[in-house]
Amino acid sequence: MKTKAFIITILIAMLSVNLSAQEGIFYERHGGTLNLGVGIGGYDYYYHTSPVFNVNYEFGVARNFTLAPFATIYSYADANYRETVIPIGVKGTIYLDQLLRAGSNWDFYTAGSLGFSLVTTTWDANYPGDRTYYHEAGPLYLDFHLGTEYHLSRNLGIFLDLSTAVSTIGIAIH
Repeated sequence: MKTKAFIITILIAMLSVNLSAQEGIFYERHGGTLNLGVGIGGYDYYYHTSPVFNVNYEFGVARNFTLAPFATIYSYADANYRETVIPIGVKGTIYLDQLLRAGSNWDFYTAGSLGFSLVTTTWDANYPGDRTYYHEAGPLYLDFHLGTEYHLSRNLGIFLDLSTAVSTIGIAIH
């Protein structure tokens, strides 16, 4: 609960600083962006977290809406097994720049990702437990996002994407 309150506070602070510096509304086209991010993610029942690498490419579909095919990879290991998870799918993003009156250097968005997860589990040779545990998990991947991007230049930006499964920070190449 503290994490959610912290995230909301950060987003509100960023928004209020940005709004106070704005004179008007900036209209921009979204899409044509390669996003490369690193962060943390969790997948299983025990909420293990691990380092994550994410890549997606946004295509502009409508004025403030993009679709981005994505691939993510993360892995978790303990004394008995190693699990590698590779979610693959499409992320739909709605940009809130006009609604929030954001300046040309900022993008604010909400998004949802839908896809499937490829899960590979390697067990320790001496593990006596149930080795089929992860085969029972559904392959559906669903994730909800809140994020922002700051444009360093016309062709480069940095972003923070907070989500229900995989949160990343990275670079956006336009």
